[in-house]
Amino acid sequence: MEARERLEAALADNAAQLAALARQHDEIVAASRDSNADDEHDPEGTTIAFERQQVVALVEQLQRTRADIARALVAQDYGTCERCGGAIGVERLEARPTARTCIDCARLGS
Repeated sequence: MEARERLEAALADNAAQLAALARQHDEIVAASRDSNADDEHDPEGTTIAFERQQVVALVEQLQRTRADIARALVAQDYGTCERCGGAIGVERLEARPTARTCIDCARLGS
């Protein structure tokens, strides 16, 4: 699979995950509206607020990933390490299509 195809597939997968999380968030909000239970003081299990916040955090992470994918799709220098200027290995791009650094620079830290 070519790099652009991998990125487009990752973008489609990201959109599907975002849609699923949006549905999950809507279900949590609907459940809290339909219930008058005070789950904030329930010693058993997680609270509705906690579950809702977990979903929101996952959505934010997916949105950041989506931005990285979009950046990679339009980048003129895709596949070039932004730190050292060398080529990012094909294996690294296959594993992480939005990689901005080669494996050596990634080991050194950003």
